[in-house]
Amino acid sequence: MHLHKLQGCTTAPLANYLKALGIFRLVAQQADSGARAWWQNETFMLSCELDATGLEQFFLDHYRPTPILSPWNKGAGFFKSPDPGLTPVEQSQAQRFLDLREGIRAARGVIGGLQAAANAVQAIKDESKDKSLSSAARKAIKEDPEYVKRLNEAQRTYNTIKSDIIPIFRMRWRGAPREWLDAALVLDELGAAKYPALLGTGGNDGRLDFTNNFLQRLNEIYDLAQPCAPPRSPASAWLRSALWASAVPGNQPGRAVGQYLPAAAGGANSCNGPDGDSLINPFDFVLMLEGTLLFASSATRRMLGNGPAYAAAPFALPAQGAGYASSSDTDSDSRGEQWMPVWANPTTLADFRRLLAEGRAQLGTRAAREPLDLARAVARLGVARGIAAFERYGYLERNGQSNFAVPLGRYSVPERDVPTLANLDDLDAWLPRLRRQAREKNAAARLRAAERALSAALFALTSHADEAVRWQSVLLALAEVEAVLSTGSGSAAGPIPRLRPQWVAASDDGSAEFRLALAFALQAGAFPRSLRPLYPVRQNWLTLNKTGRFETTGEGGQNRLRVAPEAVLRGRSGIADAIALVERRHIDAARSGARLLPLVPAYRATAHASDIAALLGGQIDLDRSLALARALMALDSQAWARQPVPVMQPPRGALPDDGWLVLRLAMLPWPIEPGRSIGCDPAVFRRLAAGDAAGAVELALRRLAAAGVRVALRFATAAPADARLWAAALAFPVARSTARDFMQRLDPHFLSGV
Repeated sequence: MHLHKLQGCTTAPLANYLKALGIFRLVAQQADSGARAWWQNETFMLSCELDATGLEQFFLDHYRPTPILSPWNKGAGFFKSPDPGLTPVEQSQAQRFLDLREGIRAARGVIGGLQAAANAVQAIKDESKDKSLSSAARKAIKEDPEYVKRLNEAQRTYNTIKSDIIPIFRMRWRGAPREWLDAALVLDELGAAKYPALLGTGGNDGRLDFTNNFLQRLNEIYDLAQPCAPPRSPASAWLRSALWASAVPGNQPGRAVGQYLPAAAGGANSCNGPDGDSLINPFDFVLMLEGTLLFASSATRRMLGNGPAYAAAPFALPAQGAGYASSSDTDSDSRGEQWMPVWANPTTLADFRRLLAEGRAQLGTRAAREPLDLARAVARLGVARGIAAFERYGYLERNGQSNFAVPLGRYSVPERDVPTLANLDDLDAWLPRLRRQAREKNAAARLRAAERALSAALFALTSHADEAVRWQSVLLALAEVEAVLSTGSGSAAGPIPRLRPQWVAASDDGSAEFRLALAFALQAGAFPRSLRPLYPVRQNWLTLNKTGRFETTGEGGQNRLRVAPEAVLRGRSGIADAIALVERRHIDAARSGARLLPLVPAYRATAHASDIAALLGGQIDLDRSLALARALMALDSQAWARQPVPVMQPPRGALPDDGWLVLRLAMLPWPIEPGRSIGCDPAVFRRLAAGDAAGAVELALRRLAAAGVRVALRFATAAPADARLWAAALAFPVARSTARDFMQRLDPHFLSGV
């Protein structure tokens, strides 16, 4: 066996990937059935009985082209005589083209009626192209209602015959011609033709017919006029370039390349001048088309509602404009995506065919339906065994309205499962609803942008699931989406669904911002024995009904979102939101006659003294912390109470300033000791929020003195901006033990009863 490193065959662009598969298929089918292939360091490896010289001689002297024919397309050459692609092959006497000639002969036996209909359409069009007439006369013919009617009727007749003729080809074609048919199109349960994006619309892309260009490239490689069709003089150099990536000066300009090789397609900015011509190696195109035959399609019903079945090539998915740098809203309306498998172990052609036929990508118990699903399936080992990675390609519009197969990134299959990715299952039902709302015709631009940012964060997470910063990026994106939904745009998607506590473990980066966010998010008015928090802080962010959906009102004859008076968080400023929360809780306490601040920390989710000290010292990004908190408010509080997730603890540090400790002890949610309550005066907080730190501390000292607390501190002040920061810090709940530590610092004798 000889081992070949085919440096001309790489995983990107798509043309080189398909070329590798074409070489593998042809060698295994026509030269060595025991051939094996795999990918190594982005390069295709081939093991077979042929040495390098023998491999080149095979393609130059013995290769038998597959009957790649699309007789149902006007551009395939069957309706034009002589045709530059079809006619030389049809008239060739070479044995190696026997299969092609037989395929052409069989096709002509079927398309008689179709050819007549196509000729009728062309004859009518020729009436408006008669050069013996003036341009005004030709224009008048095109605008004549009777002419338009005849042309439309002829076109409808052609389309009807075309749709009827494809099932006949499926019944009559067997062997190699049927391989191309199965790759190019598929019939759904209603008999309608569906087209996988890999081969355009049934083997053509606009005016470019792949099959006719395939035949033309064969005519450039081989001298079809000769009895044995020997290779032409440049063919050896073209083949060496295709196989080994050797330099070749004789590539063909002005040849159509289609969507597979964007860099060689020509157009604006493709050369030193303003516009460039296409440039292609004929062998690259031929072997590329040969490789597409492995992607046989099948009619597949996706569980996406009651829509009809559609064509699905292996690992083909609807488009999702996220997860790559050049993404845009319009990408979601493209032809879709296809993820090309990369395998690292030597594999026979039969085994690779089985892998593609299965095309399996499971996300739990269901099949992957969208690119993000497939990315998650890859990260959770929910793909067919043997696949090492996927190259993601999108069939997108670029360079004007040209369709290209654009590489969108690589997704590697990890060596082991990443359990934390199971957290994303919480979003399974919610994400499709969000995408539907974001893709509505009149969806707000802000909603579209927020949904795309969330998708991008989720894509990045699947490749780096062990990095807490990636999970925090998802939480921040979730918070931004929910902020948009709370304004009414796309609100039918509903708020962030309930999240399992394991999100905390995955997102914990050991930072003070994250610990403060968790403490802020899980606090509530009280925590009774039922484990269900009373008046959780999320009610100060969203107005939800009993089912957990946005509450609506029918005022004014329209169904609008209701905003409850207690929903005071706005999501614009961390300091403003923290102050607004404490102000609102003071109002609620006053209405109920309570003299305590109803912000009780959840079990094992309290603010640490050193974190608060860092906050007061200006070392905390409060905007980020509150944004994280808005997403963490969706945590399942009852599940947290049953089994809280431990978070990384900060090192023991200095306590906050004594002035702030006085304020904190004057605004506790419970008595400092049973039967010994300090009480809470809202006036203290109002002064602090207004920037009057000295006045607030003075009132707080009076409150402590009335409760029997003897504090050595007599005066404290701060700049107005710092005073508001002091006020914001009061929104982060502390544990009873922490409050006792504060009291011990201010009055060591109070707790001892001396």
